[in-house]
Amino acid sequence: MREFPKFYNPEHAALWSYRPNLRKVVEAAFDYARDNHIAPAASDTTRVVLMPIDVQRDFCFPEGALFVAGRSGQGAIDDSRRLSEFIYRELPHITTISPTLDTHEPFQIFSPMFWRDENFVPLLPHDMIDGDLIIQRGGKTFGRALPSMDIAAMLGMSYIELVRQVSFYVKQVLSGGHSGKYMLYLWPEHCILGSEGHNPVGVVDEARMFHAYARVSQNRPELKGQDTLTESYSVFSPEVTEHWNGKQPIAARNQRFMDHILSYQKILVAGQALSHCVQSSLDDLLAEIRRRDARLAGNVYILSDTMSSVVVPDGPDFTEKGEEALKRFAAAGMHIVRSTDPMSSWIY
Repeated sequence: MREFPKFYNPEHAALWSYRPNLRKVVEAAFDYARDNHIAPAASDTTRVVLMPIDVQRDFCFPEGALFVAGRSGQGAIDDSRRLSEFIYRELPHITTISPTLDTHEPFQIFSPMFWRDENFVPLLPHDMIDGDLIIQRGGKTFGRALPSMDIAAMLGMSYIELVRQVSFYVKQVLSGGHSGKYMLYLWPEHCILGSEGHNPVGVVDEARMFHAYARVSQNRPELKGQDTLTESYSVFSPEVTEHWNGKQPIAARNQRFMDHILSYQKILVAGQALSHCVQSSLDDLLAEIRRRDARLAGNVYILSDTMSSVVVPDGPDFTEKGEEALKRFAAAGMHIVRSTDPMSSWIY
């Protein structure tokens, strides 16, 4: 695409308040497709899927609950701008866009309000809980953490059963669970279903819908993260799926979405945050690829300049974790590319 649509303004990438005018987007997309003889996506001989992971307001603006600022302080804002412009430039070569949306409810195992300390006081965002249910805060060790009794009643469980489940959970993730060894991290309330923070970033959603109408391509956001008793950094699988008694699962893999993504010949990955949900999703994708045919890793292209890592002010900096993940994916055969380079220079 030689020119961006007239409605596109790169400054909108920094505006929480920006909401696209869908009617203008539809009309502009129809005119663009007609004037430039853009074929519908169903005619593509090489089928390409773009998977933007969790490009949502809570992650992509300073006003959001979990702004992914990166070390630059502008990380997700610049990422959103580059991703939008990539979609416009490469629109004829992208068959469909399959975004994921981190989707939560008020009380989940990583929520501060799910937990209480020994004085029955709720825990704080960025607290961590180790395998013995001991609170770690600001590099110091505090007292014991226990789930709120009200949570057990909400779930229809006995309190003893809930304590057993959360104890099992933190030991699972600390011993090397789905995303490797880590203490349970309590995140600020974010991406609550129905909240403004859950919504996609306006400038990216605008580009996504322009693509959909110009290329006659349905795109359906994939929700993730709604299980109460487990985290889901990856869109493909929760961190823990087992119940403490081993008799019934608490969550399940999303094999349907995995099959959908792998049905495409080329897979482009963007989004937030590299150090967490992007990395975990790619880990799952790579594991499935290796199960099927390791050579398929060469069909995956990671748009490294459309993603940033979590850097908590006065707290953990996960930048190195993200950079190490990119090296690992490259070693496995995936391609690390930049959205600002022509797609024709790295995919065909």
